[in-house]
Amino acid sequence: MGRDSGFTAPGLRRLHDVLARYVESGRIPGLVALVGRGDETHVEALGTMRHDGGAPMRRDTIFRMASTSKPVSVAAAMVLLDECRLRLDDTVEQWLPELADRRVLRRLDGPLDDTVPARRPITVRDVLTSTFGLGMDMTVLGTPIMGAVFEQGLTPNLPTPMPEPDEWLRRLATLPLMNQPGERWQYQIASDLLGVLVARVSGQSFEAFLRERVFEPLGMTDTGFDVPADQIDRLPPLYAPDPQTGEFHVWDPAEGGRHSKPPAFAGGGGGLVSTVDDYHAYFRMLLNRGRHGGERVLSRPAVELMTTNRLTAEQLAARTALARDNVHVSFGQGQHGGWGFGMAVRTYRGDYAPVGQFGWDGGSGTSTYADPQNDLVGILLTQVGASTPDSARVYLDFWTTLYQAIDD
Repeated sequence: MGRDSGFTAPGLRRLHDVLARYVESGRIPGLVALVGRGDETHVEALGTMRHDGGAPMRRDTIFRMASTSKPVSVAAAMVLLDECRLRLDDTVEQWLPELADRRVLRRLDGPLDDTVPARRPITVRDVLTSTFGLGMDMTVLGTPIMGAVFEQGLTPNLPTPMPEPDEWLRRLATLPLMNQPGERWQYQIASDLLGVLVARVSGQSFEAFLRERVFEPLGMTDTGFDVPADQIDRLPPLYAPDPQTGEFHVWDPAEGGRHSKPPAFAGGGGGLVSTVDDYHAYFRMLLNRGRHGGERVLSRPAVELMTTNRLTAEQLAARTALARDNVHVSFGQGQHGGWGFGMAVRTYRGDYAPVGQFGWDGGSGTSTYADPQNDLVGILLTQVGASTPDSARVYLDFWTTLYQAIDD
């Protein structure tokens, strides 16, 4: 059978049954899943918005995308590259003068004043590949530099809220880098820095630029950094189950929560809210090499650059170690081998997905990938954060059942 045959009926039944087991057991109160292959799309909306019942999940339920914001927000920088308003090896200090003349820690766990000069300036490429020298490094928690990152409010989901972009960058610039520019992949902070860079280059807020150049052309009407008051009933609470008891604690309520008003800092690393259909439009555009309907959103080379591995084994050493040696941290997720711009890229076959699959997962219970070889998009959105293995296991079972449902 040809590539356009999509999915088998028994395979889709198994996908439904496996997801339904999570909901019926109470481990995941509700979820919305979308699988798309070519022109065929299949959606499952299961369970309820709240763990104690309430309104049912619907196809248009809005979810906190958390780190699955990264593969989408990077498109803003690709627009600027396409227009030659950014170049990969330009230094960033012409737009981000705060980051000129960096100092670098002599050792990761050392005091903040034990530094050497950076060997070279930070470039646009370093920011896009998450190798500019600072990031969330789960392998060095408790070190002075990670303590300072948290104290300064440089990362989301902490009691210290992130300040507005200019103040955020000023605080960032008070810290030394953890690694020399270009030397090591490090998580999260580069994706937020990217938003500040896009705003400075474009002269618009990051949110306005993304909306005008990415969301509106793709018809992503429910994607943004906050949910309008008249739509807030479409956003479920976000839960972080207690790791010991499994009891559901509200991590972020809908009304009065993090996304109920525009944030001080529109974070490219984890700030978006969206729906399965909006994200499907975005990942389908990537599979269509930058085109959406009759319109070109990104150039084909820009999409190829984003969605292929950019990094050496040495640059990715810390990430590989986290996936391989600390499986309990990622619950088995994260074993992809590569990284493009803002997203993982599979460079070896570690599970059912083939080499070349690209996308990412979010700590709020979200998983979004596209697979060029099978012309496939999969999106799984839940309201259960990654405080227990349940949200990661539902991802893994979703991807396993999705791949076994392919009909060819």
